[in-house]
Amino acid sequence: MLNMNPVGRVGLLFLAISVVTACGGGSGSSGSGGDADSTRYQPAPGVSWQWQLSGDLNTGYDVEIYDIDLFDNSAETIAELQQQGRKVICYFSAGSYENWRDDAGEFEASDLGSNLDGWEGERWLDIRSDNVRDIMTARLDIAQNKGCDGVEPDNMDGYANTNGVGLSASDQLSYNRFIADEAHKRGLAVALKNDLDQVAALVDYFDFAVNEQCAEYDECDRLNPFIEAGKAVLQAEYASEYQDAAGLTSLCNEMAGSEFSTLVLPLDLDDSVAPRGCDD
Repeated sequence: MLNMNPVGRVGLLFLAISVVTACGGGSGSSGSGGDADSTRYQPAPGVSWQWQLSGDLNTGYDVEIYDIDLFDNSAETIAELQQQGRKVICYFSAGSYENWRDDAGEFEASDLGSNLDGWEGERWLDIRSDNVRDIMTARLDIAQNKGCDGVEPDNMDGYANTNGVGLSASDQLSYNRFIADEAHKRGLAVALKNDLDQVAALVDYFDFAVNEQCAEYDECDRLNPFIEAGKAVLQAEYASEYQDAAGLTSLCNEMAGSEFSTLVLPLDLDDSVAPRGCDD
């Protein structure tokens, strides 16, 4: 055993503490933005939620999270929900151009790719573009200024679609990590929307996941890394087979024990039919 004088012991202790600190030995999420001490909202598995992106907002649901449109809702609406004890997640599309948005004129022709099938007025974006990234950071500024607790950036899987601008998987990873880092810099929680093929590479960068139709397409297990990391999975299903009582029971039996936050919702996300979940 090495015989060490008191000064030597103190020096070694200081070195050990320095090494632990330098290696990120504290608690917090890994992989994103150097914000291990962040106090941002981080939804836990099983959290209750409501998702409404169109129509007159119904604020009457007794849930922890409201996921609402960033542009269509005011800071006052967000504050009112928070005063009721809700956390507010603000939706915007990070991967597509929407011709009705207030900032639509800021995109350049070279930023725009193919039309999104089934979504009139939307086109895939070249997410490698500095201009696109500037527009998205400005949207995150809006979310921060309106007081959102987090954001749901949509269309984060353009590389897996016919996008018209030649996006690769590595392009998508770079962009998705960029969005997560920029959200965290502003104290915002951030959701990974769909993009199942890259969950393993992105789970450390995102605070929770939002997914559509994983039960319908038998792919919910691909989101388990979020649950295993103590992060919520907000799951929406639209299929008609889940709309009646028997179908909902079957869905809930399938999802039992998963800790997913499962809702059956109208496809237009307009509250035209009340959401139904497995805890109702």
